[in-house]
Amino acid sequence: MNVQLRDRPQAAASTGIKTAIADCDIHPARATNDELHPFLAKRWHAHLETFGVHPYQGMMGGPPYPKAQPNASRRDAYPPEGGPQGSSLSFMQKQLLDPNNVALGVLNPLNTGQGIRNQDLAAAICSAINDWQIEKWTSKDSRLKGSVVVANEDGVSAAAEIRRRAGDKNFVQVLLLSRNVEPLGQRRYWPIYEAAQEAGLPVGVHAFGFGGNPITASGWPSYYIEEMVGHSQCQQSALASLVLEGVFARFPKLKMVMVEAGFGWAPSLAWRLDKVFSKLHAEVPHLKRKPSEYIRDHIWWTTQPMEDPESRDHLFQVIEWIGWDKLLFATDYPHWDYDEPSRVLPAGVSDANRQAFYLDNAKQLYGIG
Repeated sequence: MNVQLRDRPQAAASTGIKTAIADCDIHPARATNDELHPFLAKRWHAHLETFGVHPYQGMMGGPPYPKAQPNASRRDAYPPEGGPQGSSLSFMQKQLLDPNNVALGVLNPLNTGQGIRNQDLAAAICSAINDWQIEKWTSKDSRLKGSVVVANEDGVSAAAEIRRRAGDKNFVQVLLLSRNVEPLGQRRYWPIYEAAQEAGLPVGVHAFGFGGNPITASGWPSYYIEEMVGHSQCQQSALASLVLEGVFARFPKLKMVMVEAGFGWAPSLAWRLDKVFSKLHAEVPHLKRKPSEYIRDHIWWTTQPMEDPESRDHLFQVIEWIGWDKLLFATDYPHWDYDEPSRVLPAGVSDANRQAFYLDNAKQLYGIG
């Protein structure tokens, strides 16, 4: 199900998923470097050709481990017409959407303008990515819905982009990353949350980012495996900041989705926060409830990469704490650690929980009828 997929010559056929499902983490790619040009003002064509993008910013690299696109994605996901994995709608339909009976697919573009320190350029590329999602993907297949990509380090322009897309049925959420210049609870990001709440759009916080800091608290890791495990640590820091800075107290209707960093760590983080909060509540008087209560009410979790403990009972205990209604199934297509829908849940899960897990939770969160 995981790394072995990189070496398969053919796509694995789905088995056992007969009903419709939602896939809440699909990564579309651009077929060519200039595919965004129709959506960018000509000044940016010249700018990118002349100056490019700083290698530690946004589109062209940054703190994450420098894996190349072919190594980050399934080798059986190359489109027959050429281009990188995830760049062909017709092949995505053939390999992912149709055989798995995907009724809703949420697009999370990653190679975007987020994190670029030139804020005008970041805003221009993010807006172009949003137009590109409509033109190439959501207008061509009604099952696909986009995420509003925003220049996350500029809260004012990000909020303006959210409001510009508000009410557009091509989009079902706002997309942020977990590694930023500051922890996500900081006030520089509050205009984003205000606009998202106003628009009724959940905010997805996806693994990765371009804050400029190591993924660990003590320096740069040696191995890619450390990078992968570190995503859960980054999201724990982001979530603790969101809770303790009072984001959910200030924006009580805000909904957030933790994307592609697992969920097995959720109970232990909440327990630790509650324990410390019981002694240090005076430091954060703006919180009127325990941290765990904010987490339970405001946070959803995509399943991929799904934890796989020796005892499945341990996994189910975690899910019971989170709530079966807060999990959103995701494959992470076309990446190497793709989760095959038919292999994720074992026998013994009730029909109601299985239906919620695979489809109903996503439809309810994203307002899909």
